[in-house]
Amino acid sequence: AVIAHQIIAQCLDCGRQTQYSPTLLACPACKSQWLEARYDLLKIAAELPGLLARRPFDLWRYRELLPVLEYNPNLSIGEGGTPLIHANNLGMMLGCPNLYIKDERQGPTGSFKDRQAAVNIAVLKEAGITEVVLASTGNVAISYSAYAARAGIKLWAFLTSLVPAEKMREVALYGTQVVKVTASYDQAKKVAAEYARQRNLYLERGARSIPSVEAMKTIAYEVAEQLGGMLANTTAPADAHSTAEASSSPGDDLHRQWIAPDWYFQSISGGLGPLGTLKGFTELYQMGLTQSIPAIGGVQIEGCAPMVHAWEANKDTAEPVVSPRTHIATLSTGDPGRTYTLLRRRMLGNGEGAAVSSTEAGGGIFEKVSDEETFRTMHILAKLEGISVEPAAAVAFAGLIKLVRAGTIKSDELIVVNCTGHTMPVERLILGEGWARNVILPSQPAAEAAHEGPSSEGLLAALNRVAEDRYPNVLIVDDT
Repeated sequence: AVIAHQIIAQCLDCGRQTQYSPTLLACPACKSQWLEARYDLLKIAAELPGLLARRPFDLWRYRELLPVLEYNPNLSIGEGGTPLIHANNLGMMLGCPNLYIKDERQGPTGSFKDRQAAVNIAVLKEAGITEVVLASTGNVAISYSAYAARAGIKLWAFLTSLVPAEKMREVALYGTQVVKVTASYDQAKKVAAEYARQRNLYLERGARSIPSVEAMKTIAYEVAEQLGGMLANTTAPADAHSTAEASSSPGDDLHRQWIAPDWYFQSISGGLGPLGTLKGFTELYQMGLTQSIPAIGGVQIEGCAPMVHAWEANKDTAEPVVSPRTHIATLSTGDPGRTYTLLRRRMLGNGEGAAVSSTEAGGGIFEKVSDEETFRTMHILAKLEGISVEPAAAVAFAGLIKLVRAGTIKSDELIVVNCTGHTMPVERLILGEGWARNVILPSQPAAEAAHEGPSSEGLLAALNRVAEDRYPNVLIVDDT
């Protein structure tokens, strides 16, 4: 179906408004690459009840608020519409009964990046673009590979050598051209950009890409609609922003169906996710569908936390981390660039592109957690809620736990945490013979093993010589 609503691209530097098209990459006036989509929100809000009543609960439910001129259902593989789970046990442990988890593990490739890939690939297909370049720490490349394969678009993925082998193999499985870069993620992005420039190919630009930002805001739409449905028939907390009170405005029925949380938590690497989600919550507020905008809880890993350092120093610009020190490579964006500045100013309700005043903005905080806190939280979440997440997703939960214990988060507040991705399963050898070499040692009778001569060596031989009365404890040190 052709989308009837007009989409405007507004420059965040000079303010110039231009008719949006998929190939518009810079402002015609000042050449800035920082553009943002604008819609006739009031008109769309008036039409939304009738539109939503006829649509399934997925990402394309909100297609009039996305930069796609013509919706193509043949490209969809079930993106969006992920569950919102009431975290009863974790909430009880933290003393926060109004805690919900947006389970983005349920996306087609298991991460919230499926939203970004779905919208971008739809836009690229619409524009007739057949070859794309991107840099990734894993999940973006996997998501784009799946959607690019479905759309018949060739993809070049520049991955840092720290990306787990399982994720690299999954990217390759879709037919994507994998380029492993032995360098930091920021350097890999520069290499990818130069490759795209030399070959005149389309480059995925993250937060500078209108489709990427717009895709992420669908998380906000879904959360607000889901909370409204879950809390509509219950007594919501006074500060949970329930819109159930009586009113005389024409949009009452729809108005009562949307609730914004007090807090929205997400792990942050480059900042695209929270930037897009905050835009979504802001648009809901501007359309009169919610009563407030949530505070943003942006959590980074301690070994690569440029946004946290800038926030704590009350700086508008983040100083890059040149050498990230973390085992969680997915979050190792050392230089967030202008994304942090935009996110900070919008959380505070001032500056470039701010759509609300400081009195209306939800505010928020940036917090950091260690690798150890993150790994411990993975155990807590799995044991309490039956939800197994990858380390990058656990960072958000670790930050929430830290802020609750610090008293920053109040017990009666309504909290939503984005569970951004799943644990990486053990992959079978599906890429053909010869991928790995296998050595099988012949078994030995126990009596023979016990009388081995001094020439025997190795872990098994050493353990065979251990007597319980002499060595009651055994320490095994594993080289990772």
